[in-house]
Amino acid sequence: MNFKTFPFFLGLLLFTIDFLLKYFIHTNISLMDHYPFYPYGGMGIFKNFFGIDFAIVHATNKGAAWGLFASLHQYLIWFRWFVIGGILCYLFINKFKTFSKISQIGFIAILTGAFGNVFDHYFYGHVVDMFYFTFFGYSYPIFNVADISIFCGCCLILLSSIRKEQSKRRIES
Repeated sequence: MNFKTFPFFLGLLLFTIDFLLKYFIHTNISLMDHYPFYPYGGMGIFKNFFGIDFAIVHATNKGAAWGLFASLHQYLIWFRWFVIGGILCYLFINKFKTFSKISQIGFIAILTGAFGNVFDHYFYGHVVDMFYFTFFGYSYPIFNVADISIFCGCCLILLSSIRKEQSKRRIES
C-alpha cells in the first residue's frame, strides 16, 4: 500500500473500529446511570492501579464535549456537518497533497472521528461513549474512539505545524 491510499484506509479502519465498538457497547452493556460504584455497570479493566480506575461502560451523550449544549441537539448536528464541510473545503482548496504526511493523517483522523460521532446521532439518536477513567477519585469525562481520533488528529496537525516552523527557522538562520 502506498501513502496515497494510506489516509483513506486509516480513516476507514478508525471508523470501523469506532462503529463496531459502539455497537458492541450499545447492545451488550447496560446504561451506566443505574450503577454508582465501580465498574459502573460496565466491564472493569483495572481498579486502583496507581490511583487510577478504568472501566468500559455504556454512556450516552446528546451534547458536545462533556455533554455541553445537550439541549441544542439539532443545532449541534448541523454545526458538526458545517465543520466537516469546512474542513473538507479547506483540504480541497489547499490541495490535500500539499500538506505534510503527518498533517494528512491528522486531518483524516479528525474527519473520521467527527463523522463517527455524527453517524451516531443518526444511528442511535445520541453519541455512545465508553471509556471511563477515575484519577485519584476524580471522575474524568467518558469518551469514545472517535473522540480519541479527533484528539490525536489535532495533536498530529499541531506537531506538523511545529516541525514546519522549526525547519523554517533553521533555513532562515
